[in-house]
Amino acid sequence: MNKTRYIARATRIAARMIGDEMMIMSGHDSSLFSLNATASILWQAADGVTPLAQIVEERICGAFEVEPGEALRDAEELAAALAGHGLLLVSDSPMSEAAVWPKEAP
Repeated sequence: MNKTRYIARATRIAARMIGDEMMIMSGHDSSLFSLNATASILWQAADGVTPLAQIVEERICGAFEVEPGEALRDAEELAAALAGHGLLLVSDSPMSEAAVWPKEAP
């Protein structure tokens, strides 16, 4: 059985939708990433409080003909890869807004 996972966009990034692809630049090293339509859906839904399985079921399986188990495995791999580049945060519990979007120091 899969653990419940939550994903949130990291704060030190710049992202812009161009056509049906999401372009993301890392604030850490200025690396540029291009996400396809499926990955863009995942990225846009990464709010830190919606379980990854729910995002996959409602957004990805609803938009594409894909088996839910396969879609969830692919989403978990993508989330891990993006987290490895510092673009996503992955947690076993919901993330508060303060943890996801920290306020800047005065």
